[in-house]
Amino acid sequence: MGQTIAEKIISSHSGKKVFAGEIVLAKVDFLMAQDGTAPLVIKAFEQFGTDKVFNPGKAAFVIDHNSPSQSQGVSALHKMMRDFSKRYGIKLFDIGEGVCHILLPENGLVSCGNLVLGADSHTPTYGALNVMSCGVGSTDLAIALLTGSQWFKVPQTIKIVIKGKKPIGVYGKDIALYIVKALTAEGATYKSVEITGPAIKNISMSERFTLCNLMTEVGAKCGIMVADKKTEQWLKQHNIKRYTPVFPDRDAVYEREVEIDISKLSPQVAKPHTVDNVENIEYVKGIEIQQAFIGTCTNGRTEDFAISAKILKGRKVKNGVRLICTPGSKAIYLECIKKGYIQTIIEAGGCVTNPGCGPCVGTHQGIPSDGENVISTANRNFKGRMGNQNAFIYLASPATVAASAIEGKIADPRKYLKR
Repeated sequence: MGQTIAEKIISSHSGKKVFAGEIVLAKVDFLMAQDGTAPLVIKAFEQFGTDKVFNPGKAAFVIDHNSPSQSQGVSALHKMMRDFSKRYGIKLFDIGEGVCHILLPENGLVSCGNLVLGADSHTPTYGALNVMSCGVGSTDLAIALLTGSQWFKVPQTIKIVIKGKKPIGVYGKDIALYIVKALTAEGATYKSVEITGPAIKNISMSERFTLCNLMTEVGAKCGIMVADKKTEQWLKQHNIKRYTPVFPDRDAVYEREVEIDISKLSPQVAKPHTVDNVENIEYVKGIEIQQAFIGTCTNGRTEDFAISAKILKGRKVKNGVRLICTPGSKAIYLECIKKGYIQTIIEAGGCVTNPGCGPCVGTHQGIPSDGENVISTANRNFKGRMGNQNAFIYLASPATVAASAIEGKIADPRKYLKR
């Protein structure tokens, strides 16, 4: 019987051939925690009474959720992370360096066939690089930090086959939201989602990261894509020279297969207060907004700001609308400055903040007021997600967000785009 990608990766890390449903102990390749979870990891780790981690070179802490610190209490937690990292030799990405899920791939810390754990729910993002990456709790990460291993129940796999050509105005975020709608918020709980199909070759790496990132919103253990020439080119550009792509067997067993034709897809918008509450742009355009946000681990990459800048060029953000843009990393920020995207955004009336999670996390930047509507490129629109449970969050692509910021209402980006 053949194996899926997830089954093969767990097999290679547990020393035996395994299939869905089995429980195994597997070695991990890399571990990550951010400032919302790392302090809990540290407290759990210190209870073990040890003086070393399994491999300092295979772990990283990232200060991105509250970056820079907004309070004395948060500063104390950041100090805890800095002290622990220095003591054990763990890589620390400090304030202003960017978002964890952009930094790890960008710095060549994860690669094809890896088994990666992150104390953050959107760790599946790395699946775009043919990685099995899973979000775990802080205690689980502390145990892996000590032992280098973790117990896994091998997940069943859902296969998503994407066909067709992307229409104008449709991007990876739109496809991802459509998949979330099709599977529903709990439609892939603890499953591996393999994303494949002929349309993938025309989907950029930035969009692939977005697709895998949103698999968290269907409850998936991980989202994984097959490596191809685009993947290999991306890896080489980020100085990853050694990698072993993992492919599913022809006779692999899937829980189910879902086929999606994107050739007639419209821009998609997720309405409050669930990510699977998705509609075509035609049914939500015209809803007034007070804030627009472009950034996050979902859509804070250079390509996202290039798309936004193309729409904003020579135009102005609607009076009364706040457009906040947050680059996903320092490298992205610098590239966007070099290419003129940041200048375009600022000239249009946008506000650019330091690299990090920004308004998405809802703790220190861009918190909306009661009753306000926000359109965002983030991955979640739960009640209170951006810091106010009385606000309303709509999720969309950078193109849709930029168009909406110009009009002051949810707008169809296609009118601003030409081939």
